[in-house]
Amino acid sequence: MPNRPETPLLDRVDSPSDLKRFSDAELTQLAHELRSETVSAVSETGGHLGAGLGVVELTVALHAVFDAPRDKIIWDVSHQCYPHKILTGRRDRIRTIRQKDGLSGFTKRSESPYDPFGAAHSSTSISAALGFAVARDLGGASETGHGDAIAVIGDGAMSAGMAFEAMNNAGHLKKRLIVILNDNEMSIAPPVGAFSSYLSRLYAEAPFQDLKAAAKGAVSLLPGPFQEGARRAKDMLKSIAVGGTLFEELGFSYVGPIDGHDMDQLLPVLRTVRQRATGPTLIHVLTKKGKGYGPAEEARDGGHATAKFDVVSGKQKKAPSNAPSYTSVFGRALVDHATRDERICAVTAAMPDGTGLNLFNERYPSRCFDVGIAEQHAVTFAAGMAAGGLRPFCALYSTFLQRGYDQVVHDVAIQRLPVRFAVDRAGLVGADGATHAGSYDIAFLANLPGFVVMAAADEAELVHMVATAVAHDEGPIAFRYPRGEGEGVEMPQTGVPLEIGKGRVIQEGARVALLSFGTRLGEVRRAAEALAARGITPTIVDARFAKPLDRDLILRLTRDHEAMITVEEGAIGGFGSHVAQLLADEGVFDHGFKFRAMVLPDIFIDQASPADMYKVAGLSAAQIEAKVLEVLGVAQIAGKRA
Repeated sequence: MPNRPETPLLDRVDSPSDLKRFSDAELTQLAHELRSETVSAVSETGGHLGAGLGVVELTVALHAVFDAPRDKIIWDVSHQCYPHKILTGRRDRIRTIRQKDGLSGFTKRSESPYDPFGAAHSSTSISAALGFAVARDLGGASETGHGDAIAVIGDGAMSAGMAFEAMNNAGHLKKRLIVILNDNEMSIAPPVGAFSSYLSRLYAEAPFQDLKAAAKGAVSLLPGPFQEGARRAKDMLKSIAVGGTLFEELGFSYVGPIDGHDMDQLLPVLRTVRQRATGPTLIHVLTKKGKGYGPAEEARDGGHATAKFDVVSGKQKKAPSNAPSYTSVFGRALVDHATRDERICAVTAAMPDGTGLNLFNERYPSRCFDVGIAEQHAVTFAAGMAAGGLRPFCALYSTFLQRGYDQVVHDVAIQRLPVRFAVDRAGLVGADGATHAGSYDIAFLANLPGFVVMAAADEAELVHMVATAVAHDEGPIAFRYPRGEGEGVEMPQTGVPLEIGKGRVIQEGARVALLSFGTRLGEVRRAAEALAARGITPTIVDARFAKPLDRDLILRLTRDHEAMITVEEGAIGGFGSHVAQLLADEGVFDHGFKFRAMVLPDIFIDQASPADMYKVAGLSAAQIEAKVLEVLGVAQIAGKRA
């Protein structure tokens, strides 16, 4: 193929067992080829680049030393799994990654026996690996057998409490377990917090060079007979109160830090650990995100996620924007209000750029807080701010807000604290697939007493909802909006607070009322245009609020129409369920009123373009039109006309 790298050694790899035939020098060359192949593939598909480039040597070394799939290699988050997929029999499909019907951008159990545990959210790998270790020791059944359990976790992911919970339990159980701390000083955003500073101190001092030399000598830093130099190196680390002291207190034998891009260190250390480890062992590996590809190394985020790009220049091939992104609209609106209200502050969990808070941080760094990968803490931290008299905005992706749900219930809702939740990536998100879909927030927020839940139909509405959240001090409030560009509507100069619990009528009609909650409003309007050609003019309402509902408007519509259909980008149990409950409570169904709720189906929808995913979900304009015809009993006429 033109512009494909030459990969003579990689061409001989069909499965990880093929790596056993290579010399150490050949494995080093294989890593170079694997890096080139990864860059080439992602340039054609887009996807997560920097994380994979940072672990190329580690990936080769792990598969050369261990025996996957009998040995379970578990990649935390698994942004970094593309090189792993290339080595495990999926190279022929790597250029389908994150595409419809293609490879997942994350590890996925149903895709390959070399993916023993699915991932996409962070900080789960040590818990899962410990589970595999216990299953091994208790005789659990596995089609691929049971060997070692190896968790590869980044320093950013180690900031999450779940990782420490797992390490504490592993140290207590004393099971043979290998944790590789992939320390690149970066999660998605540069890591923050005391733990990251602790790791930084490990290699800011001289001992790193001593341990590097020790590792090259193939000595083990595990308990047992040490060569004198290795013992001195380890004692030196302890004497300056850094090194593995923290991990050893948790019950882990500590090895490192070692250079994660030097096969002369990786291979002997991994071989020694495999041969000698008895209990839980942590190997501290230093890597560089984006390693070996200049444009990724130079990028602020290490080339974390990229569109298709030109390999030579690194320039991304993004389609021109027709409208601002919802994320940027939120960021700018929040900055606008913050200029006039010093109480406004913002919290995010390792996603300042992804949530638009980078704009806020540039203007008001003292009022913007990135807490690292710690959503539970983010929510309760914001609750404390609200209790202290500030106006905090907690900006999280819908899929990550799930991780702080107990805190949303207990620390925010029960105490009626006015935390403002900016719920980004609502609905179906495309290439990241089911793991990142924002499917459940309507349902899990709207069932909480005292919560206000809004959804923006377009970017102008989002500006007004930010203003609404700023002004709302009576309790918690959330507003959701999708990934990607807005509708291209005219933008207001500044937001105006909406009346809580009041929707807006877009079009008055007859027979059927269409209640849209969120950005399906555009599809509802297109469906109405098609229906008009059939002589049917539905009433269209932008509901704005799932809680509290606009009771007066909804009940008025039931009196004036024979049917009602709700449309939302959320799972069963959300807006439509609340409307149905209202209608049932008011006895509306007792008189033959017809009602349907169009929601995301009760399945996990695989990756594709958002448009294709919404077709699978049954929420396209054509499918909304068909639902109206069905409810009104004219679907068969439509079929005959067609």
